[in-house]
Amino acid sequence: MESALTVIFWIVTLLYSVVIHEVSHGAAAYSLGDPTAKNLGRLTLNPLKHLDMFGSVLLPLLLVVLRSPFIFGYAKPVPYNPLNLRDRKYGAAKVAIAGPASNIALAILFGLTLRFLPDVFSTSLIPELLSIVVILNLFLAVFNLFPIPPLDGHWLLLTFLPAGFTAVRTFLYKYSFVILLMFLFFIFPLLTPFIRVLFKLLTGIGF
Repeated sequence: MESALTVIFWIVTLLYSVVIHEVSHGAAAYSLGDPTAKNLGRLTLNPLKHLDMFGSVLLPLLLVVLRSPFIFGYAKPVPYNPLNLRDRKYGAAKVAIAGPASNIALAILFGLTLRFLPDVFSTSLIPELLSIVVILNLFLAVFNLFPIPPLDGHWLLLTFLPAGFTAVRTFLYKYSFVILLMFLFFIFPLLTPFIRVLFKLLTGIGF
């Protein structure tokens, strides 16, 4: 029963974590003068407005069926028009960083809750559920900060990349799919120790 509850909680946590991530992009764009996300009804925590059939439903379920040690997924990107942003120079970077920042904020909030959780709850399922929220949001934040299109980190890189590095920009976009696959299969799995360190810093415990 606990195992089934844990799997359901993983999926629900993933769903709302990616929804909050996308809404944060839209809210940042709106605060900078672009109403695109608001006009499309995307500034809402209603998951039905953000669901991507493959990324939000089929992929997590497939990972559950395959007994993957980690359940992952994504929502439909919230659109925005960079031409509407008041800050033309750094606006795209601000919109991009809002998504990972929301995941970091969730990880900190639930991590500190777990750290200072009264002992009376230590034998319940609550610490495990709180840990899921922290781990998942740390992974989402770190994953999205990598400078590979279409991840958020590539907007940060392009914003601060000197004008003379046009070749780097062209290379990233031309081979983004291949680079992303290599990152997913060969580099991202190596980041688990780093995530463990961050988790312990927040919660005071290991996983």
